[in-house]
Amino acid sequence: MKATLDPQLIAERIESLKAGIIGGLSVCFAFAIASLLNTFVLAKYFQVLISLQSDLNWHLWMSCAVATFSGLLFGVTYRYIIRSDPNPQLKAGGVLAFGLVRGLTQIELGWNSISTIWPFLVLAGESLLWFAFAAIALDITIQLRWVKPFSSV
Repeated sequence: MKATLDPQLIAERIESLKAGIIGGLSVCFAFAIASLLNTFVLAKYFQVLISLQSDLNWHLWMSCAVATFSGLLFGVTYRYIIRSDPNPQLKAGGVLAFGLVRGLTQIELGWNSISTIWPFLVLAGESLLWFAFAAIALDITIQLRWVKPFSSV
């Protein structure tokens, strides 16, 4: 019980929460931009991608909530992955891990559907971009000292 009231532990948890909120908001913003791009550009000009068009309905809101929660988990995890280490492979590895898990699931769904796989490849690429966007936002906030990196000591 005493360990949960440790001020240093509480401070680390608050920093992780801040990183999670920034990651979640970043992915939510990237999701909104991608949805608008899918609806007004890709679905309009590429017939094979017509299934990417989305209306403002509960399905879109649920997708946004899932993406935001994924971003929150990414933000917390990314903070622990990079620590105070400037290693670019760690940063890219975190982005690829989250992006590929989500993206490859989209591709697998496409293989199992009767329609073309192209929309699912676009969604997989979007997943990678979402988490790259969140990583950039987190790197900026860490540089601005809005979020403290996880101390490895």
